[in-house]
Amino acid sequence: MKFMQLPPALMQIEPGEEFAGGWVTPHIPQVGIYKLIAKRKKDGSVAWVHFVQRDDERKENVYRGDVNDVAQLAQVVTAINNALRTAYGPGVQLLPAEANIYLPGGTPLPTATD
Repeated sequence: MKFMQLPPALMQIEPGEEFAGGWVTPHIPQVGIYKLIAKRKKDGSVAWVHFVQRDDERKENVYRGDVNDVAQLAQVVTAINNALRTAYGPGVQLLPAEANIYLPGGTPLPTATD
């Protein structure tokens, strides 16, 4: 049996935290897919990470931040969308994405909406 070492996660969800959302762009030829993922922390604030996933699965241009709540997270999404439309045209923006996230051992991770 051959084991593959996984790259380090871009975001760890600790006990008491919840997955708060994920957004992705359509595929951009020769660039990849921009992604934003967020978690709600124990204190109610939201941590986010934004990056581009290249066609070969590499993750580059990683940016991280924290905001006070989901309302401020919506402002982050809007700001990123404005930059994406400026760079790639009006058809490129982050859109809500469903995510299946699992803990080690295959247990599904509860989300903020569960």
